[in-house]
Amino acid sequence: MTLQQLEYIVAVDKYRHFVRAAESCGVTQSTLSSLIQKLETELDITIFDRTAHPVVPTRLGEEIISQARVILYNASQMEELVSAHKEQAVGCINLGVASTIAPFILPQLFNYLSSNHPDIVLHVEEARVETLKSKLSRAEVDVAILAMPNSEEEFMEIPIFKERYFAYVSQKDALYNVGEELDTQSLSADNIWVLGESYCPNQGQFPFCVNDISNASVYLAGSIETLMRIVDCNGGYTIIPELQLSLMGDQQRANVRRLHNPVPGREVAFVVRKDFVRQRMLNILAEAIKSIIPEEMLDERLKRFAIRL
Repeated sequence: MTLQQLEYIVAVDKYRHFVRAAESCGVTQSTLSSLIQKLETELDITIFDRTAHPVVPTRLGEEIISQARVILYNASQMEELVSAHKEQAVGCINLGVASTIAPFILPQLFNYLSSNHPDIVLHVEEARVETLKSKLSRAEVDVAILAMPNSEEEFMEIPIFKERYFAYVSQKDALYNVGEELDTQSLSADNIWVLGESYCPNQGQFPFCVNDISNASVYLAGSIETLMRIVDCNGGYTIIPELQLSLMGDQQRANVRRLHNPVPGREVAFVVRKDFVRQRMLNILAEAIKSIIPEEMLDERLKRFAIRL
């Protein structure tokens, strides 16, 4: 069994096509197929059902491929240790970013890395939190940027910044004329629009987190900008993060209301597997974040210290 063989079965699982998998690995289809067959013979199992179109892994094959991803991940960790020792900032990092965070950091993140670390190849996936957690667990992403807390014991969280939540209120809604500041505990679930992600992982901050909101309208995607337009068109209100304010024009800002009692918010963190060792790469991402997020929002430890794993 070789790392090359493991790379090939992961590629076939990804593309569900032997030709495209071979192209992605830079080898011929016959080479890829031959080495996968040798692995199947060695393990005395069938990893892929070749009669299916597209090709799919067998049930046992799925478990083998999942383990292969972890092995390849740990192999890349060893390479990173060598690069860190040589003080080299090169390589590829697979970054996952929650959909409710991505619009505020990704444009500047790409710009920062291309300007300051052109040898780093950044692959980014924007997705919902549960999707990213699953991919992190399977070593399909190296680092995820998510709101805290995450209860999984296999992960480690490194706080990077905090931000407040605000209400975005339609001019048609009664809340619009209440004042510039709203009482969080008085917010009604009757006329709220929420993301599929919701904000309820932050337990107790909003009354609709503990009350029944089965009649509330839910937008099962991640675009806060679209959610605001839904409010503009249909009435009601929604909850937006502080970083959204920098992307808004004067007309939209007029619909924003501060919240108190309590002041709700979220803490955002790098989330990695506990066996993650790419400390230098994580600190490069941290430096990028510090160039993007306003200083007053940054975690105090991140401002003062380098990340130590």
